[in-house]
Amino acid sequence: MRRQLYLIAGFVSIGLGAIGAFLPLLPTVPFMILAAFCFARSSPRLEAKLLDHPHFGPHIRRWRERGAISRRGKQAALGAFAFSVVLALLLSPWPWFLIPVVAALVGGSWIWTRPEA
Repeated sequence: MRRQLYLIAGFVSIGLGAIGAFLPLLPTVPFMILAAFCFARSSPRLEAKLLDHPHFGPHIRRWRERGAISRRGKQAALGAFAFSVVLALLLSPWPWFLIPVVAALVGGSWIWTRPEA
């Protein structure tokens, strides 16, 4: 039962990561890292596919080895946060635009303090 739950969580993470490729506030690579974590506990074959992926594999391995995020990854994440904040300020009424602002501040601060790969 536990293996199936990890497998489902892995596929949900892949789906959220795919959606995140198109939505600025939803990150992609962290969901792929989570998927690799889940697949490591449910499907070594799927984990290996993620680790061998030309785009996501290096990010996952760096995170596992050193908890590191590349400078380019940090800049992309912070740029996406900034874009989301601008959209929220333009399109959301008070006080709702504060939610993406707070999420960007908290998430961006955490991302920027991670080691660089």
